[in-house]
Amino acid sequence: MAPRTSKAGAAKQKPKGDEREETLQAVVLADSYERRFAPFTLERPRCLLPLANTPLIEYTLEFLANAGVEDIYIYCGAHTEQLEQYINTSKWKLATSPLNLMLIKSSATSVGDAMRDLDNRNLITGDFLLVSGDVVSNLAIETALAQHKARREKDKNAIMTMILREAGVEHRTKSRGRRPVFVIDPKVDRCLHYEEITRKPKGERYITIDPDLLTEHEEIEVREDLIDCYIDICTPDVLSLWSDNFDYQSVRKSFLFGVLKDYELNGKTIHTHITRDQYAARVRSLKAYDAVSKDIINRWTYPLCPDSNLVRDQTYRLARGKIYLEEGVVLARDSLVKRRSVVGKDTSIGEGSTVGDSVLGRQCHIGNNVTIEGSYIWDNAVIGEGSVVKQAVIANEAVIGRSCVIEPGALVSYRVRIADNTTVPGASRLTTATATDRSSSGTQTDTAIVGKGGEGHAYTSDSDFESDASAASSHLIYLDPSASSSESSISTLHSDEDDELEYVRETDRRDSFVSDHSDESTTQARDFHLEATASILDGLSKNDSPDVIHLELLSQRLTANADDHMMRSALVSAFMKRVGNLVDGGTSPKEAVKVVFGKYVDLLVKMAIADKGKQVRGDQIDLLGLVEKESKGRAKGESLLLFVVSECYELEVVEGEGVLQWWGDEAGEGEIEGEGEGEEKEEGVRKLVKGFVEWLRQADSSSEEDDDDEDEDEEEDDI
Repeated sequence: MAPRTSKAGAAKQKPKGDEREETLQAVVLADSYERRFAPFTLERPRCLLPLANTPLIEYTLEFLANAGVEDIYIYCGAHTEQLEQYINTSKWKLATSPLNLMLIKSSATSVGDAMRDLDNRNLITGDFLLVSGDVVSNLAIETALAQHKARREKDKNAIMTMILREAGVEHRTKSRGRRPVFVIDPKVDRCLHYEEITRKPKGERYITIDPDLLTEHEEIEVREDLIDCYIDICTPDVLSLWSDNFDYQSVRKSFLFGVLKDYELNGKTIHTHITRDQYAARVRSLKAYDAVSKDIINRWTYPLCPDSNLVRDQTYRLARGKIYLEEGVVLARDSLVKRRSVVGKDTSIGEGSTVGDSVLGRQCHIGNNVTIEGSYIWDNAVIGEGSVVKQAVIANEAVIGRSCVIEPGALVSYRVRIADNTTVPGASRLTTATATDRSSSGTQTDTAIVGKGGEGHAYTSDSDFESDASAASSHLIYLDPSASSSESSISTLHSDEDDELEYVRETDRRDSFVSDHSDESTTQARDFHLEATASILDGLSKNDSPDVIHLELLSQRLTANADDHMMRSALVSAFMKRVGNLVDGGTSPKEAVKVVFGKYVDLLVKMAIADKGKQVRGDQIDLLGLVEKESKGRAKGESLLLFVVSECYELEVVEGEGVLQWWGDEAGEGEIEGEGEGEEKEEGVRKLVKGFVEWLRQADSSSEEDDDDEDEDEEEDDI
């Protein structure tokens, strides 16, 4: 159905001089209108669930505040009273807050209902951000906003810009069920077609594209390697389209698909802004909850990390090994908190207990000889002596008795009590509430599940229909063995391979549709790369001294037994990401390279280069090859590669012969294989380096001629 021209064709116009015209607004959808977090969302709004011990919505509001948003309209859904109470007592309601928050209560049962209600309220005065209340991002959106406004000035029909994150096909934060596929015209960043495909063998995956798209556009890209962050820059026309199409219920499957399909009728275009270096993801399922939690702990979301203390009374400090402890934590003498763990205030851990790769909330009591691995224990939970909890979620005030086993994938909701010596199967979703009345009392206890003396029962949806995708998203691990058989599968809590953010090779976009199958050694190398890169980047961002970064990196190298190539890879990745961040902030590429590489040149030389003067400069070739790989696909990648190569040469990190051997010059000594012959080597990201390489060749030739002349002079003198 095409939108009515009378409304969608003319966005709401505010009088000139209206102050609100210059204010950047945002709409936050606090309710997802889904059940993927049941049974927890029976008693608490999803946006207030703790992510690394900080309510989800705090990450979203921090992102919007950093983006320069001033007015935020939060659309409430279930448990509006709890959200209202939290917001009214948060730092965002202080006089010093940069945000003006307004909670909107409505009877909406879908995103479409909320958008139509928002349109009727006439609150939006200009371009606005539409985000979900479960977004975690450190993305700087100034560039995306500028591009959106520039397009809007040229074409009033350019109504929306979607911010997407490039991350590879098999990324841990992506859905294991239905995958979004974007068909894009890369010349104008316009989205031409959108479709969601189910996860099937590669030979069975396909999308249906209008043949006219192939003839009307010189070039199109079919992208399955993008994470949809659900961060959209919209014009008021977007709301008009929602109002004119009552069959639109969801943002992507109905609104985006419908607007693109009806382009010939409505003439509206939707564009994309694809980011690569910065972080953005949605906590849209329990699997994404696990994946994003790990990313936060590993500092990929910096500065949105536990030690940033986003909530007013938090007191987290970062210790070695990505361990975050709040004040008042009590650890018994022989208890152990392993790497990548978060422990909240006033939590006690008993003798002989071990906690690793887990998040423990505030005022939790962990008994003696307890093992907790890869789990999430929320505030005021109790884990009895001798119990084992692996890859599970234990909610507030839940009590696990003595000598219990909570198997991977189990969800234990609020105030559930598990009796002593009870085993909770991995597929269990236990609650004390019901789906219909959402109360926490008056529900019969199932002793077959929680044991004699326990409290709680299995959660059962009150819906007559629950899709397979929704059901699959309601667990921490994949219960279908065939769905997790791939070595490169996304976050499955029982898989050691996926304990870290999946490393995606920085390659040509055409290669981004191919997923790597890693063996054990590759997995270990990837884990080291991720942890070391995050540590170095953190030090660069905080302007730490080279010696401090060197000491931390040396410790990580010894722990992981990392080789020289792994060290170079982590250093180059962190350096290039830092350069990219500076460029995004307005620094010129040349100056950004000088700032980063100039200050930390000794770190590169000490940790990455040990072949100066040798016939074959393998270290230098490897270093420049990694720089080239990191430059591919980046904005101003050709310039970055040129400036890095020339700066490394000027700083004597690499020698002229090393540059020539990397380039694949036939005159270079040693049997170094080039990347190609003739003009192919000068294409792509290398093209600006050609002049510098030619200069090196001439300088090398001149040096050889001078040496020959000196030899001839010496021979004549001897005669």
